[in-house]
Amino acid sequence: MTPKTIGLSTELHDYLIAHGTGLDPVTQELIDVTMALGDISEMQIAPEQGAFMTMLTRLLGVTFAVEVGTFTGFSAMSIARGLSSDARLLCCDISEEWTSIACRFWERAGVSDKIDLKIAPAVETLATLPDEPIIDLAFIDADKPSYQQYYEAIVQRLSPNGVILVDNVLWDGLVVDPYADNSTDDNLRAIRAFNDHVVADSRTTQVMLPIADGLTFITHASPSPHSPLFSS
Repeated sequence: MTPKTIGLSTELHDYLIAHGTGLDPVTQELIDVTMALGDISEMQIAPEQGAFMTMLTRLLGVTFAVEVGTFTGFSAMSIARGLSSDARLLCCDISEEWTSIACRFWERAGVSDKIDLKIAPAVETLATLPDEPIIDLAFIDADKPSYQQYYEAIVQRLSPNGVILVDNVLWDGLVVDPYADNSTDDNLRAIRAFNDHVVADSRTTQVMLPIADGLTFITHASPSPHSPLFSS
């Protein structure tokens, strides 16, 4: 798989993958099936990002997670594998075509019983959730112009120790390219605006990580002292 991480050579990416927990056969086949779809496969997260998300889900002790943008299901599978048997993941997507691949592989991976897939605009699905802090982990990786809407719907429902992960925040490095024109790239304009919106939000604290195409890690500005990530 071509490394998505900006500035990382193929050789260094191969070394990185080789020195982490390897991919199981079901995950590798899902990656291969997705890659065979052609250019659209770029929507799939990187292997190391999937491993990071599984580990984070376990560390947080997530009971309810939300994913906005599921595609062929690798990111959802990664989250679901970190969930306990009684925890749930809500996946929001609008494509029955791509998510039909996801459902097949979730079943083979033994995680389909933890996942609820809703085929509808994510803004509508998120609006049906209780106005309470119930989301322990959220992953946003869908249409970029709607990132701020997804973020606002989720942050108000984020649990005290909850985490939001947002993908593609470096947009192949174009966010700092002075020659990249906002007026001709709606996605770039949306990503730049979203990044500025989050860093200015006094409700949250965030760190932008150079994982794959950029992954922003967001928590409440004052995390609970009992958080598994922030307690001493």
